[in-house]
Formats: sequence, structure tokens, C-alpha cells
Amino acid sequence: MPPRTRKAAAPSYTVPGMKPEVAGDLVALLQDRLNALNDLALTLKHVHWNVVGPNFIAVHTMLDPQVDAVRLMVDALAERIATLGGSPVGTPGALVAQRSWDDYSIGRADTNAHLGALDVVYTGIIEDHREAIEKTEESDPITQDMLIAQAGQLEQFHWFVRAHLERDDGSLATAGARDEKTAARRGKR
Repeated sequence: MPPRTRKAAAPSYTVPGMKPEVAGDLVALLQDRLNALNDLALTLKHVHWNVVGPNFIAVHTMLDPQVDAVRLMVDALAERIATLGGSPVGTPGALVAQRSWDDYSIGRADTNAHLGALDVVYTGIIEDHREAIEKTEESDPITQDMLIAQAGQLEQFHWFVRAHLERDDGSLATAGARDEKTAARRGKR
């Protein structure tokens, strides 16, 4: 589901050379990305705590560096919002109220079930990040560069997840899954 980009009020000041209305649009776009990545960090930690099965240690230890990197992305987004003259909102209530996706739906489960579900989660995050990159093409190359760097790192993490789901013929066990539960079932093999 695409992010719900809200129209933000134009800040009273912003970076030199940028119109406040443009900064307001960027702040709204970045707040959506901030919400998504805050949610991703919490989801990854949830998976870290709830993954079980034969590949437990590999998946358990793979996720902590992803959590740390995503938290750094969150901080960069929040600081960019503030730099643009906005006020980043990182409270749980605001995240839940503003998000356009449901809570992660898998509890204690096999490693590949979680990885299947994470395939869907990462797909949504990356698609929305790419959309945000396109939206910043004309308005702010600095914000766009930050989003591009984050997308590259998120794509690598997605590759790590998908490597566990790839079959011998190169296809993904989760191919065509549009929701976490379906992907989790397909990921279990």
C-alpha cells in the first residue's frame, strides 16, 4: 500500500535557497519514511526475538546489524526534517495513527516463515522509498541522495532475506505473495 503522504504546513524557515512550501512537502514525505523505518526497526527486533528453528542463530544474528542500520536511517531522516524547519514526530501513537499498513502479523515462528514475511515487508518499504526518491528528483537533491543511500542499504538487507528463500532454480519460495501470512506459509517450504 502506498504511503499516505500528508501535506505539511510550510515551516517558518528552511534551508537557504528552498521555498518553505517545498520544505513542507519534503517534511511530509520524510515523516512517512520516518514512520516506515521506525516500524521496520521494531519489526526486525520482534522477528529477532521470535525466530526459531534450524537456522535460528544465523537469522537471529543477521537481524541485529539490520536493526542498528535502520535506526541510523531513522535518525538521519529525523535530523533532515529538523534541518528543513520541520518537527519530526517519533512517538508510537503518531506512527500508528499515520501509517497505511497493518502491524506485523507473525509471532513465534520458523526462520523461513519470518523471512518469507520479511520479504513482503522489505518489498513495501523499498517500493515506497523508491517512490519518495522519484518525488524528490526536482525538489531537493540532498534529500534524494540520503534516500538513495538508504534504499541501497535496504535493498542489500532484502537480498540477505531473499537468499534464504531462493530455490535451486533461482525462483523465490514467496513469489507472488502479497501479504505476510501467505509469504510466511510459502517461506516454510
